[in-house]
Amino acid sequence: MAVSGRGPRERMVFSAAQLIRRDGVAATGMREVAAHAGAPRGSLQHYFPGGKEQLVNEAVDWAGRYAGHRVDRFLAALPEPTPGGLFAEMVRQWTDEFEADGFAGGCPVAAATVDCAESTASTREAAAAAFATWTGPVARALTDMGVPDGRSAALATLMIAALEGAILMARAEQDVRPLATVARELGPLLDAAVSRRD
Repeated sequence: MAVSGRGPRERMVFSAAQLIRRDGVAATGMREVAAHAGAPRGSLQHYFPGGKEQLVNEAVDWAGRYAGHRVDRFLAALPEPTPGGLFAEMVRQWTDEFEADGFAGGCPVAAATVDCAESTASTREAAAAAFATWTGPVARALTDMGVPDGRSAALATLMIAALEGAILMARAEQDVRPLATVARELGPLLDAAVSRRD
């Protein structure tokens, strides 16, 4: 998730996502975003005429696309893709981050939802769309692994909801235990959803 190699607009969206995941929407200021991105403050108004709300919504959209694109990487890391293996890889991303860097950062989509779902309709809608952008690739992967169409979307929702909850609990406890627990407990359930083909 490096900032270099991106234009100023992309750097500001990325930086907003990083600051939101650490501090939440309310504590993330436009000046901080510009400084983090190494962009002139005047460029914020140029690129984001809708102000902070537009920037937050674009950061949330970026985060949803990022999570959705990670699904293919997770699958590629598995010698034999299984639903439980996919979920374990999704969890491992967070376990590795927390063990390497501490528990300061969470999911920017979750942070924006908590901060803005009641107060800013456009951000609530952006968060809902971001979760859908993430859930879709997970559901398609499950279908490709043999989970019946009628269950894939529901199980993808379960996986993401369990992961998001475990991220919050891990940050509160300053321990990866909740992540290890959801991976261990959900893995067999997810694998059991695969239709056995003769």
